[in-house]
Amino acid sequence: MKPIRTIDEVITSLDDIILKSQTDNDPLGYFAALYRRVTLKVKEGIENDFFDDGPRMEKLDVIFAGRYLDAYFDYQEDKRITNSWKIAFKVSKDYWPIVLQHLLVGINAHINLDLGIAAAEVSRGKNIQDLKEDFDKINRILSSLVIEVENDLANIWPTLKKILKLTSKVDNFLVDFSMELARDGAWKFAKELAAIPNDQLKVLIEQRDQKVAEKASIITNPGFIAGIILGIIRISERGSVSEKILELLD
Repeated sequence: MKPIRTIDEVITSLDDIILKSQTDNDPLGYFAALYRRVTLKVKEGIENDFFDDGPRMEKLDVIFAGRYLDAYFDYQEDKRITNSWKIAFKVSKDYWPIVLQHLLVGINAHINLDLGIAAAEVSRGKNIQDLKEDFDKINRILSSLVIEVENDLANIWPTLKKILKLTSKVDNFLVDFSMELARDGAWKFAKELAAIPNDQLKVLIEQRDQKVAEKASIITNPGFIAGIILGIIRISERGSVSEKILELLD
C-alpha cells in the first residue's frame, strides 16, 4: 500500500475497502464505513477551525488511520499484525457476530491500542499535554455520531435497543466499549508512551496489545445469556452485508 499523507487519501483508502467489502459481502466493511464517517467529521472540523491546531490534527488522523489501513492490507496478504487487529479481522469469518460486535471489536483494536500510539508519535519531542484539548474535541465528534450509529443499527434490527437492555450483562457489554471511554484509556496510554525512551516503546506496545486482545473476548464471547440474545438478533438482522454497509454509510 502507498504511504498515506493526507486525510483525503485516508478517505480514498477507506472507500477502496468499503467497495471491496460490498462486492465480496465482507463484514470488514462495517468498521470501514463507521471509520469513514468519523474521518469526514474530523476533516470537517479541521476545515472549520474546530481544532486548535488543524495541521497537527490532520497529521494525527493520518498516523492513526495508517495503523488500521496497514493492519487491514497486511492481513489480506497474511503478514504479521497486532493480536488486537488479528482478532478483529478474524471475527469477519464467523456468521454469528452482529453488526454491533463487528464495530466494537474494531473500536477495541483501533482506539484502545492504535490511538495512544498515534497521539504519542505526533507529540514526540513536544509536550503531549499540548495535544490534550484537541484530543478531547475528538470525543465530541464521536459523541455526535453515537446516536446516528444507534439509529442505523435500529434500522438493521428495529428492536435492538430493547433486547440489549434485557440483561445487565448485555448492557455492560455496550457500556464497557463506548468510544468515549475507550478514548480516555487511549490518552493515558499515550502519556505513558510519551514518557519513555524510544528503545522501550516496542515492549510497552506489545504489552498493551496483549491486554487489548484479551479485552476483545468480552465482545466475541459475551457469555451464555448475552450470546443467546445476540444470536437471536443476528438471525433477525435485515439485509445483506452490502446493504448493511450502506446503512452505516448514510
